[in-house]
Amino acid sequence: MTRTKILTWKCIILGCYKSTTDPESRLPQPVLKQTPLLQPRVSISDVSDDPSSTLFADDLSNPLIGLNLHVFSLVELGIVTRNFSRSRLLGEGGFGPVFKGFVSDKLRPGLKAQPVAVKLLDLDGLQGHKEWLAEIIFLGQLRHPNLVKLIGYCCEDEQRLLVYEYMAGGSLENQLFRSYSTPLSWSKRMKIAIGAAKGLAFLHEADHKPVIIRDFKTSNILLESDHTAKLSDFGLAKDGPEGEDTHVTTRRIGTQGYADPEYIMTGCLTTKSDVYSFGVVLLELLTGKRCIDNSRPKREQNLVEWAKPRLKDPRKLDQIIDQMMEGQYSTRGARKAAALAYSCLSHNPKQRPRMSDAVVILEGLQDFNEGLVVRPFVYVAPNDEDSNSSIKTIADSPSSKQNILQEKNADPSFSDYVLTVISGISTTAPPIPR
Repeated sequence: MTRTKILTWKCIILGCYKSTTDPESRLPQPVLKQTPLLQPRVSISDVSDDPSSTLFADDLSNPLIGLNLHVFSLVELGIVTRNFSRSRLLGEGGFGPVFKGFVSDKLRPGLKAQPVAVKLLDLDGLQGHKEWLAEIIFLGQLRHPNLVKLIGYCCEDEQRLLVYEYMAGGSLENQLFRSYSTPLSWSKRMKIAIGAAKGLAFLHEADHKPVIIRDFKTSNILLESDHTAKLSDFGLAKDGPEGEDTHVTTRRIGTQGYADPEYIMTGCLTTKSDVYSFGVVLLELLTGKRCIDNSRPKREQNLVEWAKPRLKDPRKLDQIIDQMMEGQYSTRGARKAAALAYSCLSHNPKQRPRMSDAVVILEGLQDFNEGLVVRPFVYVAPNDEDSNSSIKTIADSPSSKQNILQEKNADPSFSDYVLTVISGISTTAPPIPR
């Protein structure tokens, strides 16, 4: 029998300090686990928890590990971000603040000149080296159009930094909920949902060990300028179950409103936990409401509890669809999306769909125009002169003209009358319907 050579790699642990001991005296090196039929990769389970072991930053860029990341110095990233200027601050999350910068192609061989986002660990925050390392382990190996690209990292003394591609569209949270943002159209919402679903399907079902994000939410979905969605923030991600295992048991963490109730209750984590969180995000896209909002009436503060019963009732569904879309969405498409959200939010994880199935459903809804809802508003004044003036004012906008044109088949005489008022040709009132 031919003996297979076993690939080993240096120990990765919760520290980033140079060792003062003889390298020969280090603890036994971990062995990469080879999973049949799956592409081998370094996983979190390969990481040693021994605090006496040593991590060299250069080990992570070893080609044998396959991370293919650039290692930056703290000084270099300070220059890139203008010394982490507040004017370059993009936002702040659980890991720490994120700054915009620009890297030159002369900084590293093979590095493309491009804008970047530099995430700096908050040393007084709730996350630390372990979450920093998880980002590197997952995003350093996994590549997909709907995952944010990790370019490199920095590890000096206690400082931990991550360098990502810059996403010009910001987060879905800001696009959907900030008052200064332009309301997202139906097609853009569906495009975002499709991108996020494709990212999850890749993590759950591709030919590698399954990955569970465990903290899927709107703030962790980043957008390009064309609203292509990419998943980010893998600090709390876990390797999913393999082989005959049905779940992994882990401490219960996540974000209120997004976390799977089954996981929170039992501690049993599966890919279907991410599916539940996706259902919450899809519900937020449909309603334009945050999953938890204490400023709303008490019975509406928890979005899932309030909206879920309405998702299966066509008579009530229209009441919860985001009014910022001004009725410009497909009724049938909304019902299909609502049905998908309802199945994702099932209390029984086995009844939730696979993300690849969700992708198929959503791809048919992005440009779904059949049954388009159009609700023109026309105010009739008490006399002819005021009536003509009022109708002209209301109908001046391009969207109103389009609505009127679409109503022409339903009431040709009224439609013709409004169009002639707009053009100033006639003020003859339409015949009264009998």
